[in-house]
Amino acid sequence: MTLPKDPFILLSFINTELRDNYDSLDELCAAASVDRAEIEKSLTSINYRYDEALNQFK
Repeated sequence: MTLPKDPFILLSFINTELRDNYDSLDELCAAASVDRAEIEKSLTSINYRYDEALNQFK
């Protein structure tokens, strides 16, 4: 899976995938063969952090 490069578009994409298709960020990363640290680094740069309880970046 190719992820969007722009952090704001990535945020929308990831949160939509988490809401609609995956129970956790780890599950999404495994299914899409993407690096969790890379996603978190990109979204941390725009002050978003993964909330496991809500299963979304906020």
